[in-house]
Amino acid sequence: MNLTYTISGMTCGGCAASVKSALLKHPDVLSAEVSHQEGTAKVQADQKPDRNKLNQLLADAGEYRITNVADNGTLKDISHSRVSPIPEQETLSAWETYKPLVLIFLFVSGVAALASFHEGVFSWHQWMRYFMAGFFIVFSFFKFLDLKGFARSYAMYDLLAKRWKGYGYVYPFLELGLGVLYLTAINLTATHVATIVIMGFSSIGVIRNMLSPNQIQCACLGTVFKLPLGRVTLVEDLLMVAMAIVMLLM
Repeated sequence: MNLTYTISGMTCGGCAASVKSALLKHPDVLSAEVSHQEGTAKVQADQKPDRNKLNQLLADAGEYRITNVADNGTLKDISHSRVSPIPEQETLSAWETYKPLVLIFLFVSGVAALASFHEGVFSWHQWMRYFMAGFFIVFSFFKFLDLKGFARSYAMYDLLAKRWKGYGYVYPFLELGLGVLYLTAINLTATHVATIVIMGFSSIGVIRNMLSPNQIQCACLGTVFKLPLGRVTLVEDLLMVAMAIVMLLM
């Protein structure tokens, strides 16, 4: 028999792979096709699998849970035991997708510009320092909102986080530390070098996954906003590297 489950908690291709692996552990499941974009899992089974057992397997794999199940083309809402239509996947425009990122950039840029005026004189050096401080502090904030979710998403594409899961939990603290160091101007030379190493290494993982056919969610804003991993993410990382190099040479 064929069943279609609606599953919550999937944010990227890696999540879909984890869900598929978990579903296939059930003895009644013969095959599974999982889409994180649609939030569904199409399952072929000998008989209808026990839903509680499936949810247990999904919980072991991550923060995933079955919310609806479709049998013979009819989607049933498990929590209310009623028939409901399958929701269509909303396609967002580029502006709607990247709006949060653009607004953060504008706000941080504006605050940094205001802080860079001193006695009517504007300092680009000061602007870059304050911009980088705001960038790291704000981005680390969003990661701390769901540290576990960020670590799981980051491990999908960062080279070090793939090998050591703990790095996903450490990274937001590194960003926060860099932000504080730029804000207080403590040992800026070492801070610039650390920024070049950390963000440069991060960009390598982004480039590798841009060359991959699998679409992965960017973890730059944690799990709060769903941004695709791509050129925008790469520009963020390389912009920090470039600004750190410029400030190091000034």
